[in-house]
Amino acid sequence: MSEPSTDFGFERVAEAAKAKRVSSVFSSVARRYDIMNDLMSAGLHRGWKAFAIQMAGVRPGQRVLDVAAGTGDLTIAHARRAGETGEVWHTDINPDMLREGRDRLTNAGLLLPSLLCDAEKLPFPDNHFDCVTVAFGLRNMTHKDRALGEFRRVLKPGGRALVLEFSRVAKPLEKMYDLYSFKVLPWLGRQVAKDEASYRYLAESIRMHPDQDTLAGMMRDAGLGRVEYFNLSAGVVALHRGFKL
Repeated sequence: MSEPSTDFGFERVAEAAKAKRVSSVFSSVARRYDIMNDLMSAGLHRGWKAFAIQMAGVRPGQRVLDVAAGTGDLTIAHARRAGETGEVWHTDINPDMLREGRDRLTNAGLLLPSLLCDAEKLPFPDNHFDCVTVAFGLRNMTHKDRALGEFRRVLKPGGRALVLEFSRVAKPLEKMYDLYSFKVLPWLGRQVAKDEASYRYLAESIRMHPDQDTLAGMMRDAGLGRVEYFNLSAGVVALHRGFKL
């Protein structure tokens, strides 16, 4: 029997190889990740994340898990909302991204647990968190359905999972968005991050990610209820939210 395969951008690779290649991408871009986000989105990513934080509705004393948290933008915001009585975890599967995020948390005056872990095998008990978030990380996971199932498992009844991710842009903007994605984005990667290939993968991974309705269906299949999504910037990004009922 042949080994199961999955997508790595537009390429098909063995499942076992994808995690290593994704890890290589993020190790390469970790040090310039934040500046590239500002350049690629013209700063819009800050507004997208602010909306996600608002919709997460974290309150003082709540427990929050930030998955694929990278440099920690959402983690920092959650921690400030959860306060001293809350419990907020900063997690990522990539040690270089985790290190960058941990340094940012420290610089922000936040002493939070920062854990290297796989979103498809979360090392947390059932019914533990009030909120689980992932921003721009789900599309890089080999088994998105397993990760979504894990989000539901670790949520308390009534808890919510939020997925902020690139999605399917409105049709009138498709040609312009393709030009930006496959010409400008790799050029920026080459000039700023000295890594054109990683940003070409970024563009390809966005195209291979499930569209808004498909992802909403996957969240329902994982056992989440009251699933809804919000298109941001004409669908360049979508925020999905579901609850453990």
